[in-house]
Amino acid sequence: MTPSSLPAVAGIGLRAPHYRQVLDTLPPLGWVEVHSENFFDGGMPLAMLQRVASHYPLSLHGVGLGLGSLVRPDGEHLAALKRLVDAIDPPAVSEHLSFNHSAQRYVNDLLPIPYTMASLAVIASHVDETQQALGRRILLENLSSYVEFPGNEMNEGEFLAELVARTGCGLLLDVNNLYVNGINLGTDVQAVLSALPATAIGEIHLAGYSEGEGMLVDTHSQPVHPGVWQLYAQVIASIGPRPTLIEWDLDIPPLDTLQAEAAKADAILQGARHDA
Repeated sequence: MTPSSLPAVAGIGLRAPHYRQVLDTLPPLGWVEVHSENFFDGGMPLAMLQRVASHYPLSLHGVGLGLGSLVRPDGEHLAALKRLVDAIDPPAVSEHLSFNHSAQRYVNDLLPIPYTMASLAVIASHVDETQQALGRRILLENLSSYVEFPGNEMNEGEFLAELVARTGCGLLLDVNNLYVNGINLGTDVQAVLSALPATAIGEIHLAGYSEGEGMLVDTHSQPVHPGVWQLYAQVIASIGPRPTLIEWDLDIPPLDTLQAEAAKADAILQGARHDA
């Protein structure tokens, strides 16, 4: 049993350029995901989202709570997320496991965290606070990184596994992020995957990276690359089908391009079912 009631099929990230088309035509989409913060103010955006949720399974994905920060989650942000969750009652709620604020300031970025026991204790308390406030289990997403903290005491998979054990949270496995880290930082991708508790993985993200200055950049602006598809197929063969999202946030293409990418993921998911 995975920590999500999303269907184990492929969905797409629903972004503003496609809102009207989706509601007007109701295309066959396995499920959709939106960024939570875009709907905090209620009004017409929330009404639109409720219409979407009446037709498709919907996941809320947060980018601003910053549960990896040293200070507690912002109370106003958490309250706004709680109102949205209550209004939509989505099958899944997820957050990036990142650093984004101190007591004095916020940064508009998803910064990495140290994988240490001290960091684990602080972040576990933030996850506990968030889950208690929302009254539900959340999924936490692994990040793409371009630098590593010195003095890490465990790898990312071991850190996430311990966080799951302490808080009961679930995991959102971003396969593109894992692949990018393997290329940029030399991360042992197989060691990370083998450390993750498979039953905690409630959702998977796939996206396309860009290349620049000798590294891969997680831009969500390209089709999923062949190496990421290969890693995804390996993950699915190992853990079984999971709800899988195609993310595309920059240079957003026509809806049928996203549907074609989702169809590739569905083919891999279906192949795993046949092999089981």
